[in-house]
Amino acid sequence: MKSSQEEILNLQRTGFNPLLYVALTSVFLFLVFSFRTVEQTAGLGLGTGGFSVSELSAERASAPGTPELMFVAGNTLWAATPPLTVTPQVLGAIVGQLETDIRPEVVRYIVEEGDTTEKVAEQFGISLNTLLWANDLSANLALKPGQELIILPTTGALHLVRPNDTLSEIAQWYQADAEEIVSFNALESSSAVFAGDILIIPNGIQPSVLPQGRLTPLANSYFIYPVPAPYRVTQGLHAFNAVDFSNGQCGESIYAAAGGTVQKTGYTSLGGNYLRIIHPNGVVTYYGHLSAILTVPGAKVYQGQLIGYTGRTGYATGCHLHFEVRGAANPFR
Repeated sequence: MKSSQEEILNLQRTGFNPLLYVALTSVFLFLVFSFRTVEQTAGLGLGTGGFSVSELSAERASAPGTPELMFVAGNTLWAATPPLTVTPQVLGAIVGQLETDIRPEVVRYIVEEGDTTEKVAEQFGISLNTLLWANDLSANLALKPGQELIILPTTGALHLVRPNDTLSEIAQWYQADAEEIVSFNALESSSAVFAGDILIIPNGIQPSVLPQGRLTPLANSYFIYPVPAPYRVTQGLHAFNAVDFSNGQCGESIYAAAGGTVQKTGYTSLGGNYLRIIHPNGVVTYYGHLSAILTVPGAKVYQGQLIGYTGRTGYATGCHLHFEVRGAANPFR
């Protein structure tokens, strides 16, 4: 005991304070623990790795953000972050957690056992007619498990803009308000609509008949396959007049199905990285879920030109091309 007291006295003479030592040690351990906690938590960042939204509980799910895009070789867009695969259940949870409780975009829903059109419409807070119109369904048609439905963010209808359509005409056809259409679709003005746009018409009523000439007749040879052989159709004709192509790999070449002008490129949570080409006859083709885009809006492209690569950006269950024909029949259905 005497020896211990002498050691403490000697330490104090040399300026060493045991209490200070204990305090500094505690601070050091706290900082190490905090650093490790932050490092582990970083894996939960949206779009930055770690857990995908589908791996989180519905209560903790949050809306996936747009991945950052970086330019490669001047005009090539690559998704800088891995895609998120979101289940319909999680999509529903995301919807319920938005502050305004209004989704900005259309989502897809996979029918489950026991679902009815009335039940699905009620689940997403839209009218039954809205669900029927958007999916071209009849009221007495039973849903099948695995069937894909498109769900509008609000009660109303969808409208595919064709050449020479005006917003005032569209509002009149659907008995809707033009200003509400502009606001809901975040349009810059009432004139900022283009052939190939798909507009959400809030509170719109689907007209029994639209003006003639809504579909442009095409020769069977007008389009070529937008993917190289060997290819396979992984999903036949479905929502938005689309067909999905895949050979099971990302990074496969995508070609312009016909010559035209690149109308728009961008990203949506549903379609991922996409581009649209408007062709001389006013028909628009849409290429979705791309991993890279090799052209820019306004560029002229020829039939068969390389325009991008397959990916799984947006809401996609695997690497594939989502190919739509807007304004004409899809020849690959």
